[in-house]
Amino acid sequence: MEKRIVIVGGGWAGCAAALAARKAGCEVELFERADMLLGTGLVGGIMRNNGRFTAAEEMIAMGGGDLFVIADQNSRHKNIEFPGHKHASLYDVSTIEPSVHRALAAAGVVVHLKARVHSIEQHDGLIVRVIADELHGCTISAEADAFVDVSGTAGPMSNCTKHGNGCAMCIYRCPTFGSRVSIAGKAGVAEIMGKKPDGTLGAMSGSCKLHKGSLAPRIREELNRCGVCVIPVPASLQKSLESLGKKACQQYAMKEFAENIILLDTGHAKLMTSYYPLEILRQVPGFANARFEDPYAGGIGNSMRYLGMLPRDDRLQVNGLKNVFCAGEKAGLLVGHTEAIVTGTLAGHNAARYALGLDLIEIPQSLACGDAVAYVREEMQTSEGLTKKYTFSGSVYFERMKNSNLYLTDNEQISRKVAQADMAGFFARQLR
Repeated sequence: MEKRIVIVGGGWAGCAAALAARKAGCEVELFERADMLLGTGLVGGIMRNNGRFTAAEEMIAMGGGDLFVIADQNSRHKNIEFPGHKHASLYDVSTIEPSVHRALAAAGVVVHLKARVHSIEQHDGLIVRVIADELHGCTISAEADAFVDVSGTAGPMSNCTKHGNGCAMCIYRCPTFGSRVSIAGKAGVAEIMGKKPDGTLGAMSGSCKLHKGSLAPRIREELNRCGVCVIPVPASLQKSLESLGKKACQQYAMKEFAENIILLDTGHAKLMTSYYPLEILRQVPGFANARFEDPYAGGIGNSMRYLGMLPRDDRLQVNGLKNVFCAGEKAGLLVGHTEAIVTGTLAGHNAARYALGLDLIEIPQSLACGDAVAYVREEMQTSEGLTKKYTFSGSVYFERMKNSNLYLTDNEQISRKVAQADMAGFFARQLR
């Protein structure tokens, strides 16, 4: 009898978990409450910047890099630099989701869109079934041997109102598709809330999108040609570093991001700030006609995140639930698409191992991917650690990568290191 895995959440982590569990030899169903996959990846776009290059190449060498290859194939610009970041790739947000969706279909993953999981059934301390409502009224239930909770940490709207600037109708689109539901939370696991540096809860999502056509021609041309455009902001209009500290992506809480408007070309013009009041933005030369894309209320705020993480071990098994695993933001204060793919791959693979009765695995800490999973878990045990965000691309964890000689940009050297850890092609192997 085929072993079955259910993935709850279709962001980058959920898609990675689905592919990993499928490669391992299990039947896989994925439930996503919205009408598209990828979540924040629909408005993200940055890959391979700084230590994310190392992590991506490690995962490719370990056989879990399918989504990185797809992102490379959909890149508008490669090997670009912007303040604090080198060798970045920017994928096209208009083509990435269909490409990922086709890859899941080709792998045999059953995807349910507009299907919000809201309930579970438990037996003997295990989750055995999830129940979802489709947007137009049908109910779907699915049994499984193991589950992956990748429902994210943003929303509902009341959280954004309480901890942020109100609902910005961001890419999560809670008013349309409903708020996230954690199956581990439904099973009684207490979720963990991250904090901003000032001690208040949550973190504001890292960037907004501007409509390219609303920008001055010279800015559009530079964006299309170079992939990045840096526009100085008059001193009287500059944002404070304190406001940048609210961001989930603390690698951008640098004075360069206060003194300049930094735009990246992901198909839209990606504005590297959590929000920018429109009446101020339009005073900056070149932005007289500026308007936001996603979120449409980007002059006010953005999604509030890290309000629902799960306690877990380094195998990404949720504490207290043997057959439930987590990844992406559910797995802790790891920020970014690369980080979500890394944790999703490990969670999906270990869900398959559990279903098949095999020992669970950890990624060795001699690799950046394994070290990040372990380090963030350790840091989240402390009050100070909960106020920080961790990413391969900057801030606290990138400094750790450099100090520990984990930051590598030579592909052959990375492949050798993966082989030395006995992980070459590991996630590509069928387990039965």
